[in-house]
Amino acid sequence: MKHLISIADLSPEELWHILNRARQLKDEWRSGGNKPILKGKVMGMIFQKPSLRTRISFDVAMLQLGGQALYISPDEIRLGERESVPDVARVLSRYVDVIMARVFAHRHIVELATYSRVPVINGLSDYSHPCQGIADVFTIWEKLGYLKGVKLSYVGDANNVAVSLLFAATKLGMDFTIGHPPGYGLPSEVLARAKEFARRSGSRITVTHDPIAAVRDAQVVYTDVWTSMGQEAERAQREAVFPPYQVNATLLSYARPDAIVMHCLPAHRGQEITDEVADGPQSVLFDQAENRLHAQKGILAFLMVDQFA
Repeated sequence: MKHLISIADLSPEELWHILNRARQLKDEWRSGGNKPILKGKVMGMIFQKPSLRTRISFDVAMLQLGGQALYISPDEIRLGERESVPDVARVLSRYVDVIMARVFAHRHIVELATYSRVPVINGLSDYSHPCQGIADVFTIWEKLGYLKGVKLSYVGDANNVAVSLLFAATKLGMDFTIGHPPGYGLPSEVLARAKEFARRSGSRITVTHDPIAAVRDAQVVYTDVWTSMGQEAERAQREAVFPPYQVNATLLSYARPDAIVMHCLPAHRGQEITDEVADGPQSVLFDQAENRLHAQKGILAFLMVDQFA
């Protein structure tokens, strides 16, 4: 049985399988609708954090593939409080065919997978956001036509999205550069794992505190919020540190003229990204958001249908 806990756990072949499956299912959907490959299947969706794209994309993905999704709100089970995570996994996995959880602590995802009888999908944790990372590289592949050798530059806080992008890039042979303020970098164990993936795929990793150096000649410029959910107490401190890393027209001018701009949303416009860039001709923010739907379908097919070996 497969789970999706982190992109680091996927082989390059498995990751490519998901991307190809997402493309096939997107083409099929555009041609009149998807075949009901998940007919009779039910997904249980555990939420500790609010969501727009994760909740709706998984709900619609299950519906369009013939299945059904059940939303479980934060107050209904109070994961790890009212009932232990192992007990939730043991019970819920006897009712549903797949579990998706959007949580604060990554250890809760790991525990769910350890005790579940069915596949578990990490819909977001403080460590990684694999569903977002898969949708992002799918979007880059769709826009550029290839991934090997693409220069992806991430500017801002080295958060869970950055971790997933780094793992995806180094699995697929993309060059990954991150520009962040001192003290807001990637965990050392994440960099160590990514360097091993990069050694195998031939990709390059660059870490810098200079935002201009980070985006120079980039084909993809990516940013995310400066203060993620759960970090609200650090907001004032972060807002004093991150302004030089704002993705604006001036910073973007150092990237390639045809570079695309990405953001996983929701965006704090006027902070990490300006309206001029977010709504400009190089932005693919909303194609990227749409691709969450198609990527989720690829993930669900991989875990529940394809028996990929």
